Amino acid sequence: MKKSTILLAVTFCTAFTFTSCNETKEKKTETEAVAEAEETAEAYMVNAEKSVINWSGSKPTGTHTGTISLNSGEVLVNDRTIEAGSFSIDMKSITVTDLDAGDGKENLEAHLMGTVEGKEGDFFNANKFPTATFEITSIEGNQYKPTVKGNLTIKDKTNPVSFNATVSYPGETLFLKSEKFTIDRTLWDVNYGSKSIFDNLGDKFISDDMELQVELHASKE
Repeated sequence: MKKSTILLAVTFCTAFTFTSCNETKEKKTETEAVAEAEETAEAYMVNAEKSVINWSGSKPTGTHTGTISLNSGEVLVNDRTIEAGSFSIDMKSITVTDLDAGDGKENLEAHLMGTVEGKEGDFFNANKFPTATFEITSIEGNQYKPTVKGNLTIKDKTNPVSFNATVSYPGETLFLKSEKFTIDRTLWDVNYGSKSIFDNLGDKFISDDMELQVELHASKE
């Protein structure tokens, strides 16, 4: 009877691999309300040509680096203290900086943006989701070295992120540079090569963590 019970349990678990016997925990996060500025706040408009997001992603065989451009944005400032703001990210501008042209650079860029037929959804699927957004929810700490918290939306999925930054005001402009910070890409359904999603990858996986660094240039409206 005991052997029959064990056999039944093993058979049940094998037949329902994706249920409770091998359950994958769903990653959940909570977003916060977007920050609002006082009426007296001054608007600084993001300079999309100068602003950039630097990124890096790793796997056992090495690391790739690159940049993503911004479309537009606005930062609201009161007495040199950021109170609110947001910016739009151009997901069709993803570039790879660690590879040379003709040495895999173009292929990797196309794969990341999802412009390769049959592989559109592997990473960012930029044709379907051409823009991502970041909206500030709070600013904490020193006005020149704040912790910035906000909601990051990629592929129509929104999750909270935070980063430490340095802020300066040269002339009539604003420059914000974040420290490097990491996000878990799978929270935004960027699952390709993730060993937390797929259990048969061996050492052919890509880290869930992406490292980002924001460089934001803005000028008074």
